[in-house]
Amino acid sequence: MPSKKIYHHGDLKNALIKAGVEILAKDGVSGLSLRKVASKAGVSHTAPYSHFADKQALIAAISTEGFRQLYQCLSDVVDKYKSNPKKQLIEAAWAYVQFAMDDPDRFKVMFSGVLQKEKQYPEFVEESQRNFQLVKMIVEVNQASGVLRGGSSDLAALSAWGIIHGFVMLMLEGQISHTVLEQATLRELVEFQLKQIMIK
Repeated sequence: MPSKKIYHHGDLKNALIKAGVEILAKDGVSGLSLRKVASKAGVSHTAPYSHFADKQALIAAISTEGFRQLYQCLSDVVDKYKSNPKKQLIEAAWAYVQFAMDDPDRFKVMFSGVLQKEKQYPEFVEESQRNFQLVKMIVEVNQASGVLRGGSSDLAALSAWGIIHGFVMLMLEGQISHTVLEQATLRELVEFQLKQIMIK
């Protein structure tokens, strides 16, 4: 008989999340089930229920872990460029783009809107809000230093995030023309987006 995979504490949950991301990327939400996830992870069909009550709980876990990792990426940049607000803004945007390009399947799930009744998953809400608050803090520092216009930091953060997120989604969906991509590197394109909202 083929031997079952043996997981150390915590490994099973991560393996199930990884399998869930792969299935979502290939088959979409309608193709996702805990039974399929168990099969892909090489465990019994009942194993996922020790961690996830249902499919929505798995999607919440995938998204929550994604936001946790994204926060770490962004906070590392914030710490590294504390003395240079403009550099902090540019590098944070670049880190966001790299995060999306490195794991596009998980990134798409995080922002897909397929998670229903988000408030039932407080960890998800906490991690997603924590990311926005960090973006808001970066924006406020840049407003104070005159790089970005003043005004509501909530609205300014939404605008900055929207510009970079929209660019990322266009990239991931292959919607940016080759004529544009041939004119500049991905990094240069990201910086160009930010220049549209900078005042110096």
